[in-house]
Amino acid sequence: MNRLGPLFQIDDWKKEKHVPVIDCPDKVDAGKPFVINVTIGKEIPHPNTCEHHIKWVQVFYKPDDDKFSYQIAHCDFAAHGESVAGPDKGPVVTDHTVSVAVSVNSKGRVYALSLCNIHGLWESGKDLQII
Repeated sequence: MNRLGPLFQIDDWKKEKHVPVIDCPDKVDAGKPFVINVTIGKEIPHPNTCEHHIKWVQVFYKPDDDKFSYQIAHCDFAAHGESVAGPDKGPVVTDHTVSVAVSVNSKGRVYALSLCNIHGLWESGKDLQII
């Protein structure tokens, strides 16, 4: 059986502009809210034009002691400068940045997934400890 996982590309976010970068604490208190920020192109900016943009970002949490992962957020970016005046002349462009407040009860791993309209699917992850 084929898996979707191998279709996601991974790389070092310091040298690849498509990798979702997860910014959150390394350790959190069980059951207390904290913020997870996900950006695309933290060190090398990703274009945000009609022709080349990030379509969506998803955030998941996989507890170490659980078989399943849990979706935390899904954010679609719908405006890329389109307008009747032409590409990249529109009045609004969404930025490919996500912030979500969440609480967890056990240690695990945060995953961020993203889709570039040209370069496909990207994934990153960050371990999270409980204090």
